[in-house]
Amino acid sequence: MKRFRRHGQESHRDRIKQELYGFNKTVEHGFPHQPSALVFSPSLQLLAIGTRSGAIKLYGAPGVEFMGLHDENAAVTQVHFLPQQVDLVTLLDDNSLHMWTLRAHQGVSELLEIGRFTLTGPPGAPPSVTRVTAVLTHSSGDLLFLGTEGGHVFVVEVPGFRELEERNISLENVTNSLPEDYGGRRSLEHVESLQENPVNPRQVLIGYGRGMMVIWDLERQSAVKHIPATQQLESVWWTEDGGHVLSSHSDGSYCRWMVAGEGTQSEQEKSEVPYGHFPCKAISKIIQLPTEQGPPFLFLSGGMPRASYGDRHCISVIHSKTHVALDFTSRIIDFFVIRDGPDHTGDPSALVVLVEEELVVIDLQTEGWPVIQTPYLVPLHCSAITCSHHVSAIPLKLWERVLSAGALQNTHYSKKPWPITGGQNLSPDAPQRDLLLTGHEDGTVRFWDASGVCLYPMYKLSTAGVFLTDAEPNDNMNQGTEGEWPPFRKVGCFDPYSDDPRLGVQKIHLCKYSGYLTVAGTAGQILVLELNDEAAEQTVEATVADLLQGQEGFRWKGHTRLEVKEEPVMFPPGFQPFALVQCQPPAVVTALTLHSEWKLVTFGTSHGFGLYDYQQKNTVLVRCTLNPSDQLAMEGPLSRVKSIKKSLRQSFRRIRRSRVSLRKHHVNSAAKVQEANARLEAELAEMELAPVQRKIEARSSDDSFTGLVRTLYFADTFLSDSSHHTPSLWAGTNGGSVLAYQLRLPPVERRAEDPVSAHPAKEIQLMHRAPVVGIVVLDGHGSPLPEPLEVAHDLARSADMQGCHQLLVISEEQFKVFTLPKVSAKMKLKLTAIDGSRVRRVGVAWFGSSRSEDYGESGLTVLTNQGDLHVVSLPGVKLQVQYPCIRREDVSGIASCVFTKHGQGFYLISPSEFERFSLSARCVVEPRSLVEVPSQTPSTTLPRAQPDGPSVAHRNSTRATDDVAVLQEIQKSLEGYQPTFLENNVKSALAGGKVLTNGD
Repeated sequence: MKRFRRHGQESHRDRIKQELYGFNKTVEHGFPHQPSALVFSPSLQLLAIGTRSGAIKLYGAPGVEFMGLHDENAAVTQVHFLPQQVDLVTLLDDNSLHMWTLRAHQGVSELLEIGRFTLTGPPGAPPSVTRVTAVLTHSSGDLLFLGTEGGHVFVVEVPGFRELEERNISLENVTNSLPEDYGGRRSLEHVESLQENPVNPRQVLIGYGRGMMVIWDLERQSAVKHIPATQQLESVWWTEDGGHVLSSHSDGSYCRWMVAGEGTQSEQEKSEVPYGHFPCKAISKIIQLPTEQGPPFLFLSGGMPRASYGDRHCISVIHSKTHVALDFTSRIIDFFVIRDGPDHTGDPSALVVLVEEELVVIDLQTEGWPVIQTPYLVPLHCSAITCSHHVSAIPLKLWERVLSAGALQNTHYSKKPWPITGGQNLSPDAPQRDLLLTGHEDGTVRFWDASGVCLYPMYKLSTAGVFLTDAEPNDNMNQGTEGEWPPFRKVGCFDPYSDDPRLGVQKIHLCKYSGYLTVAGTAGQILVLELNDEAAEQTVEATVADLLQGQEGFRWKGHTRLEVKEEPVMFPPGFQPFALVQCQPPAVVTALTLHSEWKLVTFGTSHGFGLYDYQQKNTVLVRCTLNPSDQLAMEGPLSRVKSIKKSLRQSFRRIRRSRVSLRKHHVNSAAKVQEANARLEAELAEMELAPVQRKIEARSSDDSFTGLVRTLYFADTFLSDSSHHTPSLWAGTNGGSVLAYQLRLPPVERRAEDPVSAHPAKEIQLMHRAPVVGIVVLDGHGSPLPEPLEVAHDLARSADMQGCHQLLVISEEQFKVFTLPKVSAKMKLKLTAIDGSRVRRVGVAWFGSSRSEDYGESGLTVLTNQGDLHVVSLPGVKLQVQYPCIRREDVSGIASCVFTKHGQGFYLISPSEFERFSLSARCVVEPRSLVEVPSQTPSTTLPRAQPDGPSVAHRNSTRATDDVAVLQEIQKSLEGYQPTFLENNVKSALAGGKVLTNGD
């Protein structure tokens, strides 16, 4: 009987687990790492980005996002949408072609790979014969033209990827058609560009690397026009009226050719080098678009004078008398232009530029051509991310105040709506308002709306204004001046330069109820800030906290503290600093906690911890935790990476002053800084990449950094006896020590006058001296204590003070529960002893049931050094679920992880991207989008060499679909043909009858 009862209990618990827990990686926030290709579909209003890691990402209206990943470990070099369809083709650098489609499933679209293809040449042919260099998706919608390194053009039918050999355009045929006087018919080199005639789809322009361009008639299979450019060809643009071709070249020139009219030889109407008589860099892309009234727009990428500005990444926009060289801070990948009108043939409205580190959109219809703020693809890494902090369920008042402060910072943006509008966002509205705060190396804190699929920028706080730094005012080499030539204008917000690494933000804590914020940095600085809706001028005075407390024999070898400005500083509306604590020695702050109800902030470094009263602006407590053997703690955390950071910083300054850019190396620089920060934290925490695979062993007290403070915690609980609960402060160190202090707070009416005091109360030394990474006090019901002011705002029930409280100490190796106030061990869960893993991140979360709104459980969310996620129950401290999440080799990703209060989390998968995941079955934020097939159909279908059925029928019969509109299109295209097995099926489906199978 007991066996059956136990089995029933286990089955019931398993059902509860399924209702509470479920692991999903839901969405990637930020900017794709190392983008390599860009394309836009006017009919779908979607843009697609390919990356060097083989990812393909599609974006439409805010919230409409799709992602696919190629199986091959190869970079995406080109992406092309098929006209008027929901299909796209990708070309990888391994020369493989892949077909993707957006297929509807259960009311939402999914991005699926439906085919792959690699060109094969004749036996014994060199690889260059089939190495694809140019791709043209024909307006018929079912043909691909593939230009190759060997100069041939192959014609492939899609989506089946069937080569139509009889339509291929061989290099020999093209060469034979050239005029006799063309340089002895010298080598044409590779196919650089393929363009379709906008007014005659039966003509295709083939542009060869050496400069020659040929207009080929697809029906006659012969050349009808030759364009004899002599410079190395970079790009080609066929004007909308079909009468002219523009070509851009490697010497910084572009030419305009007349191609309308009789004759096989085109005439050059114009040749121009936009930026002077000295040697210029290549114009890599050229676009010309007409306007209804007035001259056309001309867009040129590159072409800068090689000696003076060869390091600039520019796109020149020329319209009438306006000429601007848009200057970007990273390498240009590609660009396109969005046009007005339902058929997208009106005036140019927006220029969309993908550069290596951000997406920039320029409003072409507003005076001054301002930038349109992006709702997604925001570069999180404008400055390297150094820490993160998540706050759930933000009150509406605070949310609106932060939005208002952020709006004042965004007045330079265009008021035009986001111009990319494809797809329907079917994701439900966010149930609450969530904030993600990121700290950065340049001393800024950025506030992001993390409520939904899009991580939207709300507000930016800069702490640098409080301090005297090495930054030079107005040090901006990119901003154009009146009369300057070229007419540069800096655009984009990516800026990898940090003038002083001591500004780097290491810890953040925001109280969502009071609006108080505390920010701690690399040089031991702790700022306390308050949200103010008005600008204010004030002086911020520093209070020094000597954590060594006069101990002899220690000499700080690290960086110096930041000097505070003595004169008043004007702070804009938003979070404004009013108090500053400076730790001595100025080591990196490793722990930080704010209690806004008690108006206290506690901080810790590798030398000790302190308690600061920010109402009275004085230090309440300073405790040195330094071990006499902790000599490494005196070297300064930056000493381990100072060679990297110092050389980077000096290089950046030297480059700025000499006006010689190092932007082509900025990706590596940002990655090094990110890796350096992760390594620093890894060293402090004694990170190990390889599995420990051992039982728990006692650590020596001589281990380095044993005094480093890992966690700080405020609690109103029982310390002295079981009948009186008092405020308390708890600190956990790297050496396995837990220190508790009893706090005495004056009555509310005397709070501003009477001092706060702290008295030692308890001290626990864990047997194995494992670093303490978390402390939680559980009330009489076994629930974690509520946050400060949470009860006062009626958002949580009061802690139970009748039953016995428990202290949960989380070390890297185990979870241990003690009773309070006696501090006797009650239970524990060993982690390292079981699988050799160590706790790296821990948080308290509420897991609501996916079936019942009224049921939920508290638990600990845990990330280990193996990259595994665990949920541990409270108060029973039992392992509930375990999921692999991050590669154990990804030290940066593990170090960057931050948990939310409702079972979700974020971690960096690259310097510029957060991966969002969920451990909760109820709280899942993921894109749900629908993209429908455009109503228009391809305008022209080329005649087939072999009649194997209508093109639309063939195209759609190869894929499963329940779209009635497509079935109707198939039926229409079958009219006039002898009834076939397929037609009978189509008619039966349209009539609602039975669909036959081959067996029938």
